Amino acid sequence: MAKFELVMPKMGESIIEATILSWAKAIGDEIEQEETVLEIATDKVDSEVPSPVDGILLEQRFKEGDVVPVGEVIAIIETEMEEDSHASGNGQPKEEPVEELVTVDVPYVPSGQPSMDTVAVSNSEGSRFYSPLVLNIARTEGIPMGELEALSGSGRDGRVTKKDILAYVKNRGAGVVVTTTVAEPVKQPVTPKIQPQQPVAQPKPQPQITFSHSGNYEIMEMDRMRKLIAKNMVNSKHVSAHVTSFVEADVTNIVLWRQKVKNHFEKQYGEKLTYTPIFIQAVAKALREHPMVNISVDGENILIKKDIHIGVAVALPNDNLIVPVIKHADRLNLAGLAAAVNDLATRARQNKLKPEELEGGTYSVSNVGTFGNVMGTPIILQPQVAILATGAIRKIPAVIETPAGDFIGIRQKMFLSHSYDHRVVDGALGGRFVKRVGDLLESWDLEAGI
Repeated sequence: MAKFELVMPKMGESIIEATILSWAKAIGDEIEQEETVLEIATDKVDSEVPSPVDGILLEQRFKEGDVVPVGEVIAIIETEMEEDSHASGNGQPKEEPVEELVTVDVPYVPSGQPSMDTVAVSNSEGSRFYSPLVLNIARTEGIPMGELEALSGSGRDGRVTKKDILAYVKNRGAGVVVTTTVAEPVKQPVTPKIQPQQPVAQPKPQPQITFSHSGNYEIMEMDRMRKLIAKNMVNSKHVSAHVTSFVEADVTNIVLWRQKVKNHFEKQYGEKLTYTPIFIQAVAKALREHPMVNISVDGENILIKKDIHIGVAVALPNDNLIVPVIKHADRLNLAGLAAAVNDLATRARQNKLKPEELEGGTYSVSNVGTFGNVMGTPIILQPQVAILATGAIRKIPAVIETPAGDFIGIRQKMFLSHSYDHRVVDGALGGRFVKRVGDLLESWDLEAGI
């Protein structure tokens, strides 16, 4: 018999910890290889952790609700493997311990200032580790470094966890005052990644607004994903100066072409042909022609993205929203885009997406026409600077121009709504981009192959 260490898996490049949602197996339960042991969650996605071995669960190192660093041993499984073949939780032979994380003396950056690659924060009494998630919440809530240092953490070695800081923010907003004497942090000379030409005035933390309610109503707490969506949407409105331009496109040729080829397309490629991959193909081409829309903002710098990674908004069965990303969308043909869209949408609704499939988007598309909406004003997904909403395709009377004269006919038309960040995308560029997408859709070749 041997003891197998199941560790918290790495869920993506930017993720260093995960929350244990529930244990699927109790101590003493038999476990088969690839059978789910527990469910975990990050700020990006929920996931199941399978067992790489057959055995019996001997020990659960953490409880439900605990935030656990990546690489930490979370469970012990007794297996029938020989001791000398003992493997670690990633399925590889166990190696000698690596060096512990070294803390780096870098300053805490308040909300609104350029961010740094912070891995730890030091004060005059020693070093204390803060995860990027905790630091991000502190920045968003306007919590200064001295106040953060005063918090007592429930994590290992007194580390402040996400649960600790969210509980503190809740009490802080309710007017609970914490009086603590904190040593003045040691100032270290650091060269910032971005040096603003002028200091930026920081907004003061806004007091929590309470409302009185009357009448007959039911109280339902937001689930974890809804809280994240709410926070991200409000944050995007605070960060970006949203402007929306609209274009109406005649997509009659696309409707007729799809009706003609969709059965043959499914038979040849094994994929249903929806309108979404056609829209994404046009967007990808327009982004290649307009690189200043495929950007993000870092302080006073503009980052021009060389890759085109398009996020596709997917509505989940519980009415929440998730945006998986099609990487290098401009390199895929229509069949490849259809396969990617169908696969990501299906696994999103089954809660089977990988964290890396939700990262790295440079532009997003939301097909609000799926719900019968004519148009919308979508909110930008940070740190992107633009997003396109495609409305419902409708039969409407339209003026048709011909060399012999104009006449009224029935056409299939739709609205394209392009929301963009007016800090870096002006109306001329934002309007020209969505007009180009419309032109590409209108010029669809009825005789195009598949």
